[in-house]
Amino acid sequence: MQALIYQGINQKAVEERPKPVIQLPTDAVVRLTKTTICGTDLHILKGDVATCEPGTILGHEGIGVVDSVGAGVTTFKPGDRVLISCISSCGRCEYCRKGMYSHCTTGGWLLGHRIDGTQAEFVRIPYADTSLYPIPQGADEEALVMLSDILPTGFECGVLNGKVKVGSSVAIVGSGPIGLAALLTAQFYGPAEIIMVDVDDNRLEVAKRFGATTTVNSADGKAVEAIMALTIGRGVDTAIEAVGIPATFALCQDIVAPGGTVANVGVHGVKVDLHLERLWAHNITITTGLVDTFSIPMLLKTVQSKRVDAAQLITHRFKLGEIMQAYNTFANAADTKALKVLIEVA
Repeated sequence: MQALIYQGINQKAVEERPKPVIQLPTDAVVRLTKTTICGTDLHILKGDVATCEPGTILGHEGIGVVDSVGAGVTTFKPGDRVLISCISSCGRCEYCRKGMYSHCTTGGWLLGHRIDGTQAEFVRIPYADTSLYPIPQGADEEALVMLSDILPTGFECGVLNGKVKVGSSVAIVGSGPIGLAALLTAQFYGPAEIIMVDVDDNRLEVAKRFGATTTVNSADGKAVEAIMALTIGRGVDTAIEAVGIPATFALCQDIVAPGGTVANVGVHGVKVDLHLERLWAHNITITTGLVDTFSIPMLLKTVQSKRVDAAQLITHRFKLGEIMQAYNTFANAADTKALKVLIEVA
């Protein structure tokens, strides 16, 4: 089968690989029909995720059709159409019982990280019964690809961890796919103000269409002043960091109001500064975490009911044979205006 291989820092290639096979009774092999590229894949290629070894097939998002199942799989059978969670969950360990699937003692973020992922024609899914979701009849399958990772990540790590509530003020720093996913799902809770921050005017225009009340271009270095002016000097109740660089984490610390929350979502590859010399008395909360994907069933219902139009995050479409071009398009979003790129596999 064809697959996109991580070969080392800033190196990737399309290679022929053997079709995966069942290794454990709880496995399933899924034939991919659609997948995508995540910002985390770019972080891996930059060398920010040292636990991903060269030779790994990248990708942790997608939908497909069950090709084969192990003897221990009871929920799915060959031919079933399924949504793949980016997190593999055994469902039995201490962390899984708490709903912290990303910390599963034998699972967690495996696909495209510690084992071969979804940017291929087939993928092996560990713990299939608790890591796959059935696709409802007539569902918009393009939209469902957004439920593998980015919509749950924006919702769980940004909105829920950030304690967004009715009438609150929210700033989302980073208007890429994750930041926009947080914007879409923050509206479930009716905040009074959602300020989107980015250096890209095109993404800020998209954010306005998606429901942002205000946008701030931070390229001039004056975002803090702009946001403090918008909030009458108070700051925001929730600051969501959706980029993963020191400057954006610092910005969130500068704009969070006393008693507020900084919800980190971005993948950080280098150290950041925590300014406790200034914040120690401000009663703020800082949250971190990898997505657990416990919200997929709920988000699936909201997408099905058209409460959230997840498909609007897709800006470009490619075939699997064009995946190198897809990576180039996604990595140069400022020029290509890309958000999510959808890759048709079959």
